[in-house]
Amino acid sequence: MAKRKPADRPVEDVSGSTKAAGKEVDSVKSFADKLREHKEFESRWAVLLEARVEYFRGKDFVELLNKSPELKDALKDERPADDTPEAIGNLLLKRKLVLRCARVVRTVRPGKKKLSKWPARIELCPDQVFSEDDAFFAWTYERRRPLWQTILSFSVPIVTLACCLFPIFPHWCKLAVLYFCLAFLALIFGVLFARWAVFYIMWIVLGKRVWFFPNILAEEATLSELFKFWPEKSKGDETPPKRTTRLAFALLTAASLWVVFHHVPDEAARARYHKKVSNIIDEVLVWKPNLAALTGNSARENINANETAPSDSGAAESSADAVHPEPHQLLEDSDALQEDLIENSSLQEESGVRGEVEDPAKPGKDHDADL
Repeated sequence: MAKRKPADRPVEDVSGSTKAAGKEVDSVKSFADKLREHKEFESRWAVLLEARVEYFRGKDFVELLNKSPELKDALKDERPADDTPEAIGNLLLKRKLVLRCARVVRTVRPGKKKLSKWPARIELCPDQVFSEDDAFFAWTYERRRPLWQTILSFSVPIVTLACCLFPIFPHWCKLAVLYFCLAFLALIFGVLFARWAVFYIMWIVLGKRVWFFPNILAEEATLSELFKFWPEKSKGDETPPKRTTRLAFALLTAASLWVVFHHVPDEAARARYHKKVSNIIDEVLVWKPNLAALTGNSARENINANETAPSDSGAAESSADAVHPEPHQLLEDSDALQEDLIENSSLQEESGVRGEVEDPAKPGKDHDADL
């Protein structure tokens, strides 16, 4: 007997089932993406099988779904019948979007009272079932990168190359980079000093802890949270500082300011320190292309001409240098003259007028004795 061939499936049913499967995968994947991008969903990085993975805790997963049930609407037709966080977690495990893991170190280390909430090393758990009791779940796919991260990744090598080529930049470009860096550093330190001053004044006067830009120094804050201006509300369980403590800090600050303002080094000492220290910023500001030394072939021709010239040309060159000195020589001569004037004035103030200066043309007592 001839074998009966199996009946072929209709094309419409196969395409419909494939589309339905695609919708199911997309709905679960979109739910996972929304879950990872949620602000209140905390996750960390750990080492799993010699690879860094992002993972979350089962307890945080259950708390977030109970607090924000609207996230479940992204599942659409794949939403479980019982609609519990445990069922949704098992759905993610079934689709291989997450893997259940366990901590590698299960004993308390010496000097600590309990295990770490976020272990640095995790391993796969043989039982791939959702649980919230000390269970961790690692994501199996990479998070979608935003556009600004892609642009930043392409700009890193360009900035690195520009830093390497900085010595051959034109003078106006060097000045622009210099002023931009100084302005950027002044902005950063100005903001930090302003927020510290506001906190200190509010703490001394009112006894309240007020931090503007509270997340400016946070390591794991997002870009929007980093530049949050208004401070967070103070917790009710925080005990205000005592008046004696605030008064002591106020007196200590006043004494420190008095010492700083009344023991500032004088102008002569500042000039001496400035002479000993070389400042690269002054060199960039003083140097100009039209005053720069000769370079390339012209410099070699100048050196050869100096070597073949007669000896009397040295006097002419020295006189020419005296008439047209280099700009850095003018700067050094002016600094030295200013330092000499300052030192002479300080010495005269300390010693006072010691008498009239004797005229060298007028004969003294020793001259009379010799006669």
